[in-house]
Amino acid sequence: MAVYRAPMRSRSDEIDAHATRDRARRLGLCGFGRLTKSPAEQESLNRRVTRFTEVENGSFVWTRDDEGLFWLGRITGPYEYDTDDAAAAVDLVHVRPCDWLAEPLLEPNVPAAVIETFRRGGRNFQQTHHPSVDAETQRIWDSQRET
Repeated sequence: MAVYRAPMRSRSDEIDAHATRDRARRLGLCGFGRLTKSPAEQESLNRRVTRFTEVENGSFVWTRDDEGLFWLGRITGPYEYDTDDAAAAVDLVHVRPCDWLAEPLLEPNVPAAVIETFRRGGRNFQQTHHPSVDAETQRIWDSQRET
């Protein structure tokens, strides 16, 4: 399975990132928003949505909260566009079902490749490429699901 970085925050600084991530974890979702300002941004969004729909079920996603804690989830279902007003309010409308671990992880317990991906910044959903990240993430998932 592949491993992805899912910032789970709007591209707009006017949207509360905590509210977006809280809604995602509470409802068991992973995704991103829709805010665009130009036709070029709309084209870019369309490409991101297409890539997101093609992510394999069972793929892992990491996100990081405002306190710097890391959350690990696993995509469990197909893409949908969430038309709920509450989804629009937190700009989390392009979503997939996601099973999140109940507790976050501290940075020392997160694969180095995941940390490096977040250090690069950005707000895009993107794959983490490193030879060991899939196996390391699977081990974390398995050990945390057992507790």
